[in-house]
Amino acid sequence: MPATEVSSTGAEGAPAEGAPAAQPMPRLVHPALLASVFVIATSGLVYELITGTLASYVLGDSVTQFSFVIGLYLFAMGIGSYLSQYVETRLLERFVEIELALALVGGLSAPMLFRAYTALGAFRALLYGLVLLIGVLVGLEIPLLIRLLNFSLDLKRLVARVLTLDYIGALAASLLFPSLLLPRLGIHRTSLFFGLLNAAVALTSTFLFPLERAVVARLRALCLVVIAALGVAFALVSRFIERSEALYFGAPIVYAAQSPYQRLVITKSPRTTRLFLNGNLQFSSDDEHRYHEVLVHPAVAALGRDPRRALILGGGDGLAARELLRYPSVEQILLVDLDAAVTTAFRDLPLAADLNRGSLRDPRVVIRNEDAFKYLEESTESFDLAIVDFPDPGNYAVGKLYTDAFYHLLRQRLSMRGLAVIQATSPQYARESFWCVVTTLEAAGFTTAPLHVYVPSFGEWGFILAGGEGLTAPGALRIDPAGLRFLDASGVPELFRFPRDIGRVEAPVNRLNDQKLVAVYTREWAEWSR
Repeated sequence: MPATEVSSTGAEGAPAEGAPAAQPMPRLVHPALLASVFVIATSGLVYELITGTLASYVLGDSVTQFSFVIGLYLFAMGIGSYLSQYVETRLLERFVEIELALALVGGLSAPMLFRAYTALGAFRALLYGLVLLIGVLVGLEIPLLIRLLNFSLDLKRLVARVLTLDYIGALAASLLFPSLLLPRLGIHRTSLFFGLLNAAVALTSTFLFPLERAVVARLRALCLVVIAALGVAFALVSRFIERSEALYFGAPIVYAAQSPYQRLVITKSPRTTRLFLNGNLQFSSDDEHRYHEVLVHPAVAALGRDPRRALILGGGDGLAARELLRYPSVEQILLVDLDAAVTTAFRDLPLAADLNRGSLRDPRVVIRNEDAFKYLEESTESFDLAIVDFPDPGNYAVGKLYTDAFYHLLRQRLSMRGLAVIQATSPQYARESFWCVVTTLEAAGFTTAPLHVYVPSFGEWGFILAGGEGLTAPGALRIDPAGLRFLDASGVPELFRFPRDIGRVEAPVNRLNDQKLVAVYTREWAEWSR
């Protein structure tokens, strides 16, 4: 066959019996199909990022989940590439059908996974099944495109162009996903949008090669049906997600937002307001006062003097700041929280601002949306008191904020007699994890005083006072209970007493190069969820 012609079968070799004679390939076929390589590469990686992100949201430990998803996806691509050798006839038809299958599976992947998580309870099986299927379909695409283009380009130039566009598309996806797609479209609309792009590639391909009229009609009809279905899903997905989330959270959703880092949901029932990040409860308004009073006021009492400058790391809901602002001596609170979506919601949303009594609008509170580790590395400021209120160390991104390296930096930001208090997970459900944080603080040179309190929404919860050698003995702390709902002077010593079943156990130091705490924490909470 001449290098400038393609058969109606789209296969190497002679046309099928009864097929029209080979025709010259249109001049626009090359750039159009090469552009398809870019779309295919971008969409394939976006689907991978979507499944990896949802896996880290639901299953925790983002490093493990992304590693497994990437490995499984690449393995599945290898299977697809191997299987492509058995597609011997009607290459263009098979390519269009594969594109449409990918459009449906990839486009609907995020809504399907979310539904499985909120209602069906089969998230893990569906996750890995979708990753395998998407990988196989993507693995089939590129070999078929190369064989289609091989009729009019020499192999050396063809492979160079296809692989170049494939890698550029992967780079585009990796840059656009966290910076534009996830915060602007959200994870569900992003998957549907790229499903529509895959369907558009399939439809465009039917105009690039001469095919039998009946075949063209069938393929274009399929393309239009898939595009219509994905378009309807794109238009209605917000309503679907709202209903699914309301079912999952068990209360009406009054606010929801997707940031580059997490999904933020606030629910309101007749009794309580709750905050969820990535589906995990952060606080409930009917008992958060127990948590935040114990987080803040024993630390202020242990300081032994009126605090003037305070640092809050995390705590973007403003509830710890609310407790600190009870002290007239406070001149400035610097609140460092990575996610502007959280601080903005709890500053501007009336329901949320009522909970923190407008603390994030107080002129004494300065908000900085940046990574806490980076802030401590670059800062030269000094504080009387630091309140460290991060999420639990369920992944390595958060785990670094519980390392001895982080606590060494924290010590440098405390004044001569300053001290810190650290949220340190549950000594009941994650006993070794809690004492690992204690051990790590001591390895960083702190004297520690662990304490705990029962919070109905979470169970027994732990905190750690950390200061110099002169840290006030827990029994000597004096707290003014005026305005407090839970703490009183007589109950303070009990906070520092640990029964035998949650008492100290041997635990490793959590260092930046190994982050042993993440593995311990994941194991302990997994044992309780069985």
